[in-house]
Amino acid sequence: MDVYDAVDSRRAVRAFSAEPVPKAALERVLAAAARAPSSGNLQPWQVYVVTGEPLAELKRRATARALAGDPGDEREYPMYPADLVPPYLDRFSAAAAQRYAALGIERDDPARPVKISALNSAAFGAPVVLFCYLDRTMGPGQWADAGMYLQTVMLLLRAEGLHSCPQVMWTMFRRTVGRIVGADDGLVLLCGVSVGFERPGVPPLRTGRADLTETVTFVGM
Repeated sequence: MDVYDAVDSRRAVRAFSAEPVPKAALERVLAAAARAPSSGNLQPWQVYVVTGEPLAELKRRATARALAGDPGDEREYPMYPADLVPPYLDRFSAAAAQRYAALGIERDDPARPVKISALNSAAFGAPVVLFCYLDRTMGPGQWADAGMYLQTVMLLLRAEGLHSCPQVMWTMFRRTVGRIVGADDGLVLLCGVSVGFERPGVPPLRTGRADLTETVTFVGM
């Protein structure tokens, strides 16, 4: 797949089919993604690939917590700044409205938080979830490396005909995830990435992006 096509077609899919993902495809993707940029070549990411019965058990446990109204484990890092201001707040609100509409959840539904959490904890039906951890001794530079690594993974998945959905939500159930994958206390969960084939017949959701003039300044050109 052309790189531009991979970037353009990558989006957070929230409706996966039950079709199994070939292990060979995941091995190709993860082996190639190891070439992602890494300051000092630390390669700070530690990835657990979960599928089959372990994933089913994780989904059951996490969904039970979500449906019980469990607020989740204490945060180890903030998902967003405490006080978002424009234009970031505007972009966030617009994207959230699109997602709620696509998931069929009314914005004023009092059960909205529980419904959203339950959909997330089921990984939107994905048959595979990758969990990316970092050693607790790592700093902001290595977190940036992990972000570049995950983007590389998601683009390579497109080359295999697969889709993905990065989910920071899994950090809310990090203790449950840790017990399933066997991650020790020296690791911190960055996020999960649901992987699979998109379920046919579901209208695709494609959030907007800011105009280039809003985010890029050319100097000397």
